[in-house]
Amino acid sequence: MGMVAAVSRSGDYTFTKPNQEAITLVAGLGVEGDVHQGVTVKHRSRVRRDPTQPNLRQVHLMHAELHDELNASGFEVGPGRLGENVTTRGVDLLGLPTGTRLRLGPDAVVEVTGLRNPCPQIDAFQDGLLKQVVGRDEDGNVVRRAGIMSVVLVGGVVRPGDEIRVELPAEPHSALVPV
Repeated sequence: MGMVAAVSRSGDYTFTKPNQEAITLVAGLGVEGDVHQGVTVKHRSRVRRDPTQPNLRQVHLMHAELHDELNASGFEVGPGRLGENVTTRGVDLLGLPTGTRLRLGPDAVVEVTGLRNPCPQIDAFQDGLLKQVVGRDEDGNVVRRAGIMSVVLVGGVVRPGDEIRVELPAEPHSALVPV
């Protein structure tokens, strides 16, 4: 069982998102007051390609264990600094299959849609950071470690310290791919 380490949102297109005492998830839309809230895609590069695409990136989750690892490597990161809405601890986010449901706190439920595909903006934040969160495995396959994306199925307030309960989808499981 995991827990919510921090929650963040920004009403503007900023790379980092300020931490909050609580965020409200709205079913079908995302984080209330966040620039990426909406039924259709809100990420600027995706809007330019096709503004009618469904928003599969309503809520960005990242594991605090990645922050720990990056800080030990000399970077300065923390909750919300890499653009995530929910920072988790104790959940292997990257190992979850597509369609996993995460119960965040007493009410909110999000469904995992895929991996975050970090862009070069991450190097503008801290030089060399992109290589730390996107690499290759021994077979040459791209490995993305910058968190996961989800959509809100059931709304509710989420706070630091809230419990996270993982509900896996029926098998066969599908590995996460970038969305």
